[in-house]
Amino acid sequence: MTDQTQPWAEQTVEVPPQESFRRGRAPVAPRTRRSMEPHSEVLGPGERSGWPDRARPPGGHNLRRGGGWTVMGGLFAFVCWGIWAISARGDLTSPVVTFVLSLSVAVGLFVLSRLVGRVVLERQLGRVRRSARGAHLVTGLFLAGVGVAYLRQTEWVMTAWGWLANTW
Repeated sequence: MTDQTQPWAEQTVEVPPQESFRRGRAPVAPRTRRSMEPHSEVLGPGERSGWPDRARPPGGHNLRRGGGWTVMGGLFAFVCWGIWAISARGDLTSPVVTFVLSLSVAVGLFVLSRLVGRVVLERQLGRVRRSARGAHLVTGLFLAGVGVAYLRQTEWVMTAWGWLANTW
């Protein structure tokens, strides 16, 4: 029996009646099956989708989880790049190209980490990845390292760092 108002189509499987009691065998009640296909109705605001909480469609990995690591690393790299670019006091074409190239390497690193995670975790170890936290962490650390590299190329920042290191 299928009900279009519910997100899941409930199906009842009939079990043949037990004719006599058999030792070591428990009576089994009818069970229900849930279809893994979502309903095709258009959802309004506040309504839940047809997918269960723990099951997702194939390829439906959540890439947003852990995104804060990448965002924070990217913001740190951007601020450090800005300090470096302003300190250069020249044409900004070369620094902009350098920053865009650094961001493209970070995107490539994110994709490579996801690919390695898929091969190692999903295929070889048989585990399910529920988020992209590891890939975001690796990308955020890379971008933080890029920011530190920009700061190390800025003369007045290194002078201030040397002065702070000598005073303590």
